[in-house]
Amino acid sequence: MKTMTCKQLGGACDKAFTASTFEEMVELSKAHGMEMFQTMDSAHLQAMEKVKEMMMAPEKMQAWFEEKRQEFEALPED
Repeated sequence: MKTMTCKQLGGACDKAFTASTFEEMVELSKAHGMEMFQTMDSAHLQAMEKVKEMMMAPEKMQAWFEEKRQEFEALPED
């Protein structure tokens, strides 16, 4: 198991997520993002806007996603 924060995953807060794979980490982050969207949390909405802008350039989004995957893989086990 490895731990990353919302901020490490491109979000806006220090909420920690623990997962055994990067894919699980992404799903936890997405669920948190949906919760923050529903509550209209302004800091998270701003972070989501940045990701949305990246999605307009698929190669940029892919590079960012791969960077986060490598960051996850480099983390020590909890």
